[in-house]
Amino acid sequence: MARSSLPGRLPRGPFSPDFWRSPLRGTWFTSVLGVVLLAGITILFVTGLVSYAAYNPDLSPVNDRTPGKGILGFYLFSWPTDPPWLYRLTQGVHVTLGLGLVPVLLAKLWSVVPKLFTLPPARSVTHALERISLLLLVGGALFQFVTGILNIQLDYVFPGSFYPLHFYGAWVFFGAFLAHVALKAPAAFRNLRGMRRGEGEEPDQELAAARPGPPTVSRRGALGLVGGGSLLLVATSAGRSFDGPLRHTAVLSPHGGSEPGSGPGAFQVNKTAEYAGIRPDDTTEEAWRLTVTGRTGTVRLSRADLLAMDQHDAALPIACVEGWSTSDQAWRGVRLRDLAALVGHDDPADVYVESLQSRGTWRHAALSAGQVADARSLLALSVNGADLTPDHGHPARVIVPAAPGVLNTKWVARLTFGEL
Repeated sequence: MARSSLPGRLPRGPFSPDFWRSPLRGTWFTSVLGVVLLAGITILFVTGLVSYAAYNPDLSPVNDRTPGKGILGFYLFSWPTDPPWLYRLTQGVHVTLGLGLVPVLLAKLWSVVPKLFTLPPARSVTHALERISLLLLVGGALFQFVTGILNIQLDYVFPGSFYPLHFYGAWVFFGAFLAHVALKAPAAFRNLRGMRRGEGEEPDQELAAARPGPPTVSRRGALGLVGGGSLLLVATSAGRSFDGPLRHTAVLSPHGGSEPGSGPGAFQVNKTAEYAGIRPDDTTEEAWRLTVTGRTGTVRLSRADLLAMDQHDAALPIACVEGWSTSDQAWRGVRLRDLAALVGHDDPADVYVESLQSRGTWRHAALSAGQVADARSLLALSVNGADLTPDHGHPARVIVPAAPGVLNTKWVARLTFGEL
């Protein structure tokens, strides 16, 4: 059956039915890829929302990177501290699954690209809605995956902050995704059921080639190639979120491979002291003081003062938005709730944390009262039996169970307790 075209002239190039000749395209191939993406993208969206909630953006403006989010923030809740590996799991799944879905997404876009060039542009209201959802879906998917991959690689070359770009982009993309699923899912599942029963697939003149060329690979072979590409990406990136041999296979990750050096402080860091503009003269025993402010006033503490207080231990990982994490490290220091009590907060309160860091988005952060109350939340002075290294936050850093890495502020200079 010939496809419709504009009256009075023969379409050329991609608008011509004869331009798309691959025999692989068809409803079955597209349906299989669509079902995989339906499950995968739903998980990506949920883990993305969970990741955003982990920042407690309603707690303080410094934590909220998407001002004016309005109703889009309906899902936000106070982030828990148990289990302590929660953010490590959710963000590791988000990033690793996102990378693994790249071949599936590209194959899906390839399979439906003829739909973008069909003429006339809209044959009915339903067809017009499908075309609009497809355009938003393709654009949104490319935007989300490209910005996400650049963020994983620490390449912040896109305009503006990653957080609002990815946040609002996710809502646009997922809205188009839901609309597209509502329009196409019934036919996709019907085709898969029909193929299993040997009934064949429903023809789709916008997908199947009008004059297919000779096949070079079967559809099952093409799906195997896509699946193999996904497994390869998972195998070469998942190790950033795990311990043991898998970390050595994470060759596509800036935080893959072996640990950077040896000794107690030889575990991954995101930003070094030099990058953050930390001057060694500001962190000496003589120069550095921690300012703690609360209900009863302000106290200033040296490192020796902090070491004279009760010291506590906590085995906690570090996990970052880029999807990398460390195993549990043995932190030792003063409980945040003890520092709160020092300035009149017998019941733990929210805390606003400020760093010596002279530049960077997260030199300030806020933690909730629930995070402060946890006995494992520390102002850490040492790790793995040795003083913190400059790159790990010497002379003192925050470490909180289940919190994103950027909320575990390094080079802490001031703690202000109170309702935020």
